[in-house]
Amino acid sequence: MNKSHTGRAYAAALLYAFIIGFSFMFVKLALSASHPLDTLAHRFTISLLAAAAALFITGRRIRFDLKGLLAIIPAALFYPFLFFAFQTFGLVYTTSAEAGIIHALVPIFTMVLATIFLKERSTWIQKLFTLLTVAGVVFIFVMKGVQLNASSLLGVALVLLSAISSAAYSVLARKLTQQYHLLDITFIMSLIGFISFNLISVARHTVEGTLTHYFDPFTSPSFIWAMVYLGLFSSLGSSLLSNYALSKIEASKMSLFNNVGTIITMFGGAVFLNEELAYYHLVGAVMVIGGIIGAAFSKQVKGFFKI
Repeated sequence: MNKSHTGRAYAAALLYAFIIGFSFMFVKLALSASHPLDTLAHRFTISLLAAAAALFITGRRIRFDLKGLLAIIPAALFYPFLFFAFQTFGLVYTTSAEAGIIHALVPIFTMVLATIFLKERSTWIQKLFTLLTVAGVVFIFVMKGVQLNASSLLGVALVLLSAISSAAYSVLARKLTQQYHLLDITFIMSLIGFISFNLISVARHTVEGTLTHYFDPFTSPSFIWAMVYLGLFSSLGSSLLSNYALSKIEASKMSLFNNVGTIITMFGGAVFLNEELAYYHLVGAVMVIGGIIGAAFSKQVKGFFKI
């Protein structure tokens, strides 16, 4: 692969991390006016509409045969359906700090799965820098204070399944993005998210007798802005960017950018929500960024040590 393609792939991965990082603030806005399941349903409705509009504007028709659909459905089930479902319900039983530590392990899970299923071979240097990235996030959350207790074990288990789902998607999407058009994959992913979460949300409202209030959250201006960001950028945009990056770089390297998103969330909270920014945030950020740069240029680093 030429250097220009690699550079664009890393740029896409970095932009993906920024979008994911700032999405947390918009999720908080949405949840102030809506149930978590309704938030997921509405964001993927907007995402699907945007994906359909993109196909219409580009004049592209989805080109998937039965074999292609059978190949992409498992990937789309891991992300967005299982990833968001496990994450949403996991956060009901555990803290965001515990969830942050568990999600920091995604690069390790991805590296293991990529080695088994994609035969991606990582050097010892790359493994060390991956551990450095994970350690940076864990360091921040440990310094903030994390208390594990028996009541949170269910939440920890669900968030762990969410992290594994993210890693599994990265591995499955690595091959798919090299075989199918990015818009086709993204549209199918949005469609599965739309169908899954709307069915679950409608079922909940039906059981509770509140179906007439399904669209009530849209009476809140903050919810509308949140849905625009989450639907267009966080769901559709991030899917396109991650799929593009996965078509050019290894799944294990792409997964490292999930931890950049965590760092961006923290700095975004400090800038826009006046949250505390302590020294350990800076130390952890340096560890994460250093780990990603080191893993990306692991071959050059290995050559340096041989000099």
